[in-house]
Amino acid sequence: MLVDAGKGTRLNDTLMERLTALAVIFLRLGVTAFGGPAAHIAMFHDEFVTRRGWLTDEHFLDLLGATNLIPGPSSTEMTMHIGYIRAGWRGLLVAGASFILPAALIVGVLAAIYVQYGTTPAAGALLYGIKPVVIAVIAQAIWNLGRKAVKSSLLGVVGVAVLILYLFGINEIALLFGASAFVMIVQNVRRVPTVALVFFPLAQIASANLSELFATFFKIGALIYGSGYVLLAFLRTDFVDRLGWLTDQQLLDAVAIGQFTPGPLFTTATFIGYTILGIPGAIVATLGIFLPGFVLVMLTNPLIPRMRQSRWLGALLDGVNVAAIGLMIGVTLEIARAALIDPITILLTLGAAFLLVRYKINSTWLILGGAVVGLIARLVII
Repeated sequence: MLVDAGKGTRLNDTLMERLTALAVIFLRLGVTAFGGPAAHIAMFHDEFVTRRGWLTDEHFLDLLGATNLIPGPSSTEMTMHIGYIRAGWRGLLVAGASFILPAALIVGVLAAIYVQYGTTPAAGALLYGIKPVVIAVIAQAIWNLGRKAVKSSLLGVVGVAVLILYLFGINEIALLFGASAFVMIVQNVRRVPTVALVFFPLAQIASANLSELFATFFKIGALIYGSGYVLLAFLRTDFVDRLGWLTDQQLLDAVAIGQFTPGPLFTTATFIGYTILGIPGAIVATLGIFLPGFVLVMLTNPLIPRMRQSRWLGALLDGVNVAAIGLMIGVTLEIARAALIDPITILLTLGAAFLLVRYKINSTWLILGGAVVGLIARLVII
């Protein structure tokens, strides 16, 4: 059932109008969503909670928690959840595809340049201005979501503990699952069930062809949790060590392209697929790594309201939500150390924060403005 979530939309919107709106919004976000998953989540919160009122803070947090409990790219899976809520399974497909497509096309073009010339265009000047703005966007989202996620002193302590442990180098997946399990057990200490996790490895295909390329990326998309560093480890194991299709340098170049282009980091698969088997390889690799996310979101989205109503699973969501906030703060601090390097970048962050709070400027335009300022500062002033 489609439920209108609030302001800025008409109750009698047709399915086609909803699908068109999803496509337009996520295509725009797919072109401008620089900065990685934390930045993507912040932009989605600004767009769909603050501006459009399609979701409440609490619902948004539960969707975020659910994406952290399943494999795959969490920010891309958020687009699918939002699409599903607005327009059912068709909305899931349109939203997810619209967010992925711009990044996949950009990465594909850069892959073609790389294969032809052995290098890629420099992106330092662009990111110089974008990263400080991203910090302000994420900080605002953390503040808004954190007030909803920290419902008790227990959750506050868990969030701070996750942040501290993350800064000391503890794996983020261990922190997410550890925090969620801890909160669930503490809040339901009298009833502690035994949980078993079973993993089914994907059988390897003998010949190196499009089928094996698809199977390998499907396996990665179905099993991977965590950051770009985790993705790098999976890719190296399969494509450098096991298959020998890439060198370490080619792999690092592929991940670098995924990092400085907008949209999901998983479009690194597009680059690798093109490098190995041209345009067919790029298409097959992209489909392979993102397909598990579409399936998992379609299966889990209807369960999220039931999870919230359950005493055990509701506590699990509370734990993973507050852990996600702690991790977002940790990631933001890391970005800030690398991005705030001079008075110009500091002023960009402060200016973006002021415009967000005082005038509620759309984060998309702030990021584009940051890119322009960065280009001018690097190419003209500095």
